[in-house]
Amino acid sequence: MKLSEVKTALTNLKTIAFQLPNGELVPNHFHVTEVGKITKNFIDCGGTVRNEEVINFQLWNADDYDHRLHPGKLLNIIELSEKVLELKDQEIEVEYQGQTIEKFALEFDGKNFLLTTKQTDCLAPDKCGIPEEKSKLQMMDLGKNEAEVCTPGRGCC
Repeated sequence: MKLSEVKTALTNLKTIAFQLPNGELVPNHFHVTEVGKITKNFIDCGGTVRNEEVINFQLWNADDYDHRLHPGKLLNIIELSEKVLELKDQEIEVEYQGQTIEKFALEFDGKNFLLTTKQTDCLAPDKCGIPEEKSKLQMMDLGKNEAEVCTPGRGCC
């Protein structure tokens, strides 16, 4: 989800809710303690130099139940961050404290902001020798295509 999409969603909400991948909601007394720009410069396993930039929101729970963050307040924080940090309309990454600091992608379902899982991946599979994953066949599908049927004398066994 891009920053412009978050801003649009906030203008139509009365309250803000973030939902974890397991369906639980982040406690409604959370704070957005950071809005930032994260730049990552690196070399992938194939030797390609890469530069990635994302906007980061950090969510934090405190025992402060009297200062719930409202959509207008978060919108003001985002707009200030855009000016000061010169943010572009980039993807949002959300940090939240789980077993360790967890990073999530962000989506919106019309009511809640959804924290979605992120996955690591090889960025240069063609250069580092990882074989392509072979498609798996179900036993019940074998033999449906006449050309795939193995019979005695065909040389397939």
